[in-house]
Amino acid sequence: MEPLIILSGPTAVGKTELSLSLAQAVGGEIISADSMQVYCGMDIGTAKIPLSERKGIRHHLIDILDPDEPWDVSQFTTLAKEAIQKIRACGHIPIVVGGTGFYIQALVKDITFEEEPRDGYREQLEATPSDRLAEMLAAVDPASAASIPVGNRKRMIRAIEYEHYHGEPISELNERQAAQPSAYNCAYFVLTMDRATLYERINERVNAMIREGLVDEVRELLASGCREDSVAMQGLGYRQMLPYLRGECSLEDATARIQLETRHFAKRQMTWFRREKDVVFLDKDTKTEEELLQTMLAILREKNIL
Repeated sequence: MEPLIILSGPTAVGKTELSLSLAQAVGGEIISADSMQVYCGMDIGTAKIPLSERKGIRHHLIDILDPDEPWDVSQFTTLAKEAIQKIRACGHIPIVVGGTGFYIQALVKDITFEEEPRDGYREQLEATPSDRLAEMLAAVDPASAASIPVGNRKRMIRAIEYEHYHGEPISELNERQAAQPSAYNCAYFVLTMDRATLYERINERVNAMIREGLVDEVRELLASGCREDSVAMQGLGYRQMLPYLRGECSLEDATARIQLETRHFAKRQMTWFRREKDVVFLDKDTKTEEELLQTMLAILREKNIL
């Protein structure tokens, strides 16, 4: 099987710097598994690493779409597989870096996605208010309703749509897929740290985004034609800024909302990663960056990835 390295973990845990050190150490290229960094012009709110700070490491699946274009797990797996082949053809090792666990699982397990009929049902769901979607989802798939936030319209719609066409909850499909063996010789690392420390890092990261111009970034996206209901505008930091720009709340309230929902998101990420099999958890509270790197390299050698 082809080698593949995964470096994941909750938002703000510190994946970026370690991924660069790892890529330099193994001769790797990075494939982003972030659902928002694919969009051009969305830099501050996605904590996108500037080109000048990538240390010459080639990055894939960053800045490939305009904010008004759709993006989903099926597109991710297709383009990530293409990137893996290109990286291997250059004699390098692909390193998938990001916190979108569903994307990573779909890639590692080589999960395929069927196209649903275009009979108007999705459009009907897209026009349905979020609270009504939550009620519909709870009626057909309580497990998914408990795990999907009401603000995540994309995932709610997908879950309702799947049950409508297939007659089974998407949560049951997810359980079967999680049990599938990996399609790669994969080393799957997840960074962790004390929750209180992580939450402090999240709060400070959001404050830094505000200082760096997140408000203007969202304003410019809207001025360029990006719709409030677009997939891009549902991202953390963007969706919560819209009420402020409409004059419905203060900047302090919008900032606090971003921090709160980002902390909740980080908690859900860790819940996801704990359910995954064959994951190596790396504690950032007890090891230095160099120690983490050496631990990863030793495991990669054991798995014959290096």
